[in-house]
Amino acid sequence: MEIQPAERRRRQARREARRAILDATEAILVEEGYESLSMRRVAARCGYTVPTIYHHFGDKTGLIDELLEERFVRLLQRVQRVGRSDDPLENMLAYASAFVRFGLQHPTHYRLMMTPRQQPSEPPRSAEEARTLMEQPLHELAVVGRLYSEDAEACVQAMWALVHGLISLRTSRLDYPWSKAQVTVALEAMIRGMIRPVKDKRSRPRGNA
Repeated sequence: MEIQPAERRRRQARREARRAILDATEAILVEEGYESLSMRRVAARCGYTVPTIYHHFGDKTGLIDELLEERFVRLLQRVQRVGRSDDPLENMLAYASAFVRFGLQHPTHYRLMMTPRQQPSEPPRSAEEARTLMEQPLHELAVVGRLYSEDAEACVQAMWALVHGLISLRTSRLDYPWSKAQVTVALEAMIRGMIRPVKDKRSRPRGNA
């Protein structure tokens, strides 16, 4: 059924309102933190009334949840686009590279996504999907005995420390002449220090004494 011009205009107006409200919310959160966010502050920033914001998002929690979900979906899509091979080591490197590239290309989104919220809350579904996808190759490598450390969780945490550190360092020092190869060199160094090569005779599934 063809959409009438009046309905098309209403839908466009709703999209524009939601976009302006979400952008204003992100700006306040990034610049001032969660403690400074209020519906009145958002309204003053975006030009829409407080009742309009409640109409679109329900409450402040709903507004924040939708903004974070939107941003994490973009990250998840970036990681998913690299594809998946049969080699977990190749997947690990590809996912980590994609994650770092996203953070460097979207520093505002990244800061928002990594800022702790005031109240404990469930992480966005897309954030959990991205985390699971990123960590899966390491768990697969642990199962076949290719991690030098018996502590797989320590390896997972080390991976996150490296990718977050690369993004934070480069985005906080934009004046420094970072090498284009720095990210690749850092990730490959992590691989060499964490993963046993296939030819290593010690690499075998756990439980096969």
